[in-house]
Amino acid sequence: MIVLLTVVAGAAGAVARYQVDDAVRRRWPDVFPGPTFLINLTGALLIGFVAGLVMFAGASPDWSSVVGTGFCGGYTTFSTAVVEAIRLESRRGVIYSVGTLLGAVGACALGLWLGWLV
Repeated sequence: MIVLLTVVAGAAGAVARYQVDDAVRRRWPDVFPGPTFLINLTGALLIGFVAGLVMFAGASPDWSSVVGTGFCGGYTTFSTAVVEAIRLESRRGVIYSVGTLLGAVGACALGLWLGWLV
């Protein structure tokens, strides 16, 4: 059952990613890597939060599989972030890459802390 839920959550994550990307691009069409940056940071925040719930609040590890692997696996996108970084000018691409890395680690840490608070 967990495998099926993980697959369904992955599909839902992919749909959510498309919806968020589309909404951000419609609102701010000139911000090229903005949607992917937002998606990856919010996905990292959610992964951290679920990990915090599992580690500190006694939530079932199945949540990590379904939400972390399934939903966030379909929602976040490392490959698109890399392609976007390469398409940017070299300096901007490096700044975008480093910002994505540091932002995702920070968002995950924040999510872990929030999961600990619950």
